Amino acid sequence: MTHDQHCEMILDEYRKNLPLFERMQNLILKKIRTSLDENHVLIAALESRIKTKESLCGKLERKGYKYQSLSDVTDIVGVRIITFYNNEVDLISAHVEQLLDIDWENSIDKRKMLETDRFGYLSLHYICRIPETIYKDPDMPELNQIRFELQIRSLLQHAWANLYHDMGYKNVVEIPVAYLRDMSRLAGLLELGDEQLSRIRKEINNYRRDVQSIVATGNFHEVPLNGDTFHSYLELKTYRSIAEKIADISKAQLFEDSLEPYYEVLRHMGMKTIGDLERLRNTYGEGAYQLALIQMTSSGSKSMAYSMVLQNICIVAILKQGFGEAGLIRLFAMLYGEGAFNQQHAKYVYEQAQKINLI
Repeated sequence: MTHDQHCEMILDEYRKNLPLFERMQNLILKKIRTSLDENHVLIAALESRIKTKESLCGKLERKGYKYQSLSDVTDIVGVRIITFYNNEVDLISAHVEQLLDIDWENSIDKRKMLETDRFGYLSLHYICRIPETIYKDPDMPELNQIRFELQIRSLLQHAWANLYHDMGYKNVVEIPVAYLRDMSRLAGLLELGDEQLSRIRKEINNYRRDVQSIVATGNFHEVPLNGDTFHSYLELKTYRSIAEKIADISKAQLFEDSLEPYYEVLRHMGMKTIGDLERLRNTYGEGAYQLALIQMTSSGSKSMAYSMVLQNICIVAILKQGFGEAGLIRLFAMLYGEGAFNQQHAKYVYEQAQKINLI
């Protein structure tokens, strides 16, 4: 059999099995996505493709002597998992190794191949099969026999690989050395950027854990007020006891809403540490409680927002500090945006506060 006849035999096999490859592709994507979701693993993208006839022809022309049959071509179906950070590749590979049957002899970790200009190709390449433990169809046993390729790489590695492929790999004209050198230098910068992004992310996560630990101990004066520390403080449910007490007395249903919008308000009020928030709560919490009771009584509402407590603490602080209705209008504008309603609501709240001698 001539080389051309041999290649044509493989191409005939390819055409006959295209429906099988399409089913296999869909199945693999579904199983990988489900596994990652169940393990709460966030990725940048999950891609797949079936090698085209033209691509397979080119491969056979270049390396046809390596393939006795179509089953020897291990990348007819290709899947790629793209991570946000390069240090997530090993995490995801651990899930992949548990999910799929890995052909270790033909798999390769290209991250260990120290080619200076190949940053984008530093991905992890697995040759896999779908194990019967996750899917089995007695009428189509080939689904568990055909091998496919799975790549795992970072977002920056993926971007560079595509650019490199476009600028160099497909070009049949030899690239001048000066351009190759420039590409290598850029690859080095991107690889450094990939590493630095992972490092910064790790340090931020460590910082957040440290902040959560400090907040949990109650050493609030040590903790500067920022978005992360405010979120950790809110997780302590500091205002819940007051809210539940108001709801119980008012016979109202307490419902959860977000306190995150109050971060900017509290910063505007001069709060600089979590300790400042605690002092604000301790100083004005009782007044906020009394104000909430009259608000619930006058409205006759049978539901109460959790945020009422923090809003009322801010209201009482503004009034006690002598900022009056104008201060309340600024508060409501920050929370709800500009509008005529703010003036009306500020006047109403001011009058309620007067009734219980908060002013």
